[in-house]
Amino acid sequence: MGADQVGAVREVRRQLSLNGPPVLRDAPGDFGRISVPVESCDALRDLLVAERVSRVVEVGLAYAASSLAIGEALLTVGGDAPSHVVIDPFQETAWSGVGWEQLRSAGLDRIARLLVEPSSLALPGLLAEGYVADAAFVDGSHRFHEVFVDLYFLRKLVRPGGVIVLDDIRWPSVATAVRYFERDLGFEPVAVGSERLAAYRVPEPFEPSFESFQPF
Repeated sequence: MGADQVGAVREVRRQLSLNGPPVLRDAPGDFGRISVPVESCDALRDLLVAERVSRVVEVGLAYAASSLAIGEALLTVGGDAPSHVVIDPFQETAWSGVGWEQLRSAGLDRIARLLVEPSSLALPGLLAEGYVADAAFVDGSHRFHEVFVDLYFLRKLVRPGGVIVLDDIRWPSVATAVRYFERDLGFEPVAVGSERLAAYRVPEPFEPSFESFQPF
């Protein structure tokens, strides 16, 4: 993966930030309300580069702001076989395919694949096929139970020592879901450089006793 390809992704990111997507799901302002801000996307990219990741699972595509940043990180690291699995059950309906088109315009469809099904189905499917990720980014449903299910499967999909990053950590539903994995399952906080993001390192696998349960 050469510098020209990284430059192409950066240019698509720049244009998206300046002009917004060609199609909006809702009224004007939806892009700014929904998308991860540029500064947080940069922080996500920098963390993934520092971690030298080559395989990433992402829950949530929407307008592709974070997905482009992840793609930039994968190309910057330059592994032999970079892989980006993106999960968004509504990409072809509510989002009119605009996020995937952004990835295609940046040439990232060569390393990415889109799963248009709920993450509660897509993640166990990846687990069944033996997919192993270096990192994950969670920005799908913000309902507590769905964030919890995402983390349940990502704990099994992301290799020990890998990182899981969550958007909108200040939302009580998101913060409460991740708190269990931090208190009871050994997730260790990792500095990420953005107040709206939180990152955690996945420990070596273990199953705690039900008697050691810590309320969260």
